[in-house]
Amino acid sequence: MPMIGWIFLLLAIASVVGSLLMLRDSANFRMSDEKRKKVRQRQAELEEKERKKDDW
Repeated sequence: MPMIGWIFLLLAIASVVGSLLMLRDSANFRMSDEKRKKVRQRQAELEEKERKKDDW
């Protein structure tokens, strides 16, 4: 493979690894208790809707 091919391959691999590391770091965000409570409440509502829809 020509040298330019190796350079592109190396850049592509570095880009993927860098993106994965950024994704891992951004996954550790803090959520307030109030927001967490709202999310759980909304999830419970959606699950209840799904159950009613399935029972139809």
